[in-house]
Amino acid sequence: MNVQAHRQTLRPVRVWLLSLWALVLLMVMIGGVTRLTGSGLSIVEWRPVSGALPPLSEHAWQDAFAAYQRSPQYRVQNQWMGLPDFKRIFFWEYFHRLFGRLIGVAFVVPWLWLLLTRRLGGALARRTASILVLGGLQGLVGWYMVKSGLVNEPQVSHYRLALHLVLAFSVGQWILWQALDLASPRDAARRLPAKDRRLVLGLLHLLMLQVVYGAFMAGKHAGYLFSTFPDMNGRYLPFSFFGPRSLVHDLLENPLSIHYLHRLLALGVSCYTLALAYRLRSARPPLRTAVHLLLAVTLGQVVLGALTVVLHMPLWLAVAHQGGAYVLVSAAVALYHATLTGNRLAEAAHDTEARARDGGLTGSRQDLRRA
Repeated sequence: MNVQAHRQTLRPVRVWLLSLWALVLLMVMIGGVTRLTGSGLSIVEWRPVSGALPPLSEHAWQDAFAAYQRSPQYRVQNQWMGLPDFKRIFFWEYFHRLFGRLIGVAFVVPWLWLLLTRRLGGALARRTASILVLGGLQGLVGWYMVKSGLVNEPQVSHYRLALHLVLAFSVGQWILWQALDLASPRDAARRLPAKDRRLVLGLLHLLMLQVVYGAFMAGKHAGYLFSTFPDMNGRYLPFSFFGPRSLVHDLLENPLSIHYLHRLLALGVSCYTLALAYRLRSARPPLRTAVHLLLAVTLGQVVLGALTVVLHMPLWLAVAHQGGAYVLVSAAVALYHATLTGNRLAEAAHDTEARARDGGLTGSRQDLRRA
């Protein structure tokens, strides 16, 4: 099979994987709505199969509401609620769980079809099968998170929330990585120098730390504390936001310092991205495209974050900010993948421009034809 025919065979696989990546993005945003509307603790049982159906009768709704009335959230915060109010928060948690099941179907049915039509096989079949395993683990972690808010306090553990969010991001990036591998296979002969690859990988680590602190912000409701930018109620220096207790407590538990660190990390990500873009300014065209995409998404995410706090956490902006974080991490993953791949035609074209400036146009045209 020639290269063109092979690419045509794999095209449905790439489309399927990119569709899954987009579905995970929607899931992340639906999770943000569920969290911000206080709906996450409205369903107090985890029934992976029978829970796919909502209450279908008035009696079933009364049973679901009675179960919720025994939860800490109702007893401490929502005693004012009647059944119509309960139905509103039930909807988002139910939809969040239902969408997770739909993603499972969107994985399994095409995966089986691709396997039967021999578009998947060997290592690719095993790698894509791991997506289902990770998705199932995400469901378990989601229930593990919800359980923490059903015991004493009507609030989920922000550590478990961070685990749930990081795993969701990881599943989406693993899916994206498979799609990128099919589009541009990794090639050791055309990799960037190891130092540059490590710098890009360092940005990914910094971004995932920022995702963790974004989850801490949500879990501790720290986003509501300040509504000014770039200052925080007229203050900039860290001692204004760190308390008298231990540094560990401030780093992990104190909402004031968590908000401060989230902003500080955003500044760090922005500066790191600008420095990385400057370093890679002479890279081959596919890599430059990935860098420019990363810069644009980083700027957009900073603007979304600033507007979210300045406008007092409107739901649509906060959800867009959470979705933007997913897209930003994906842009960094795409950049890292680009450091491991090459495009012969693009590289030859890049060489053509350079040699033309040096008077070597004839030899460059030959390189381009060979590519």
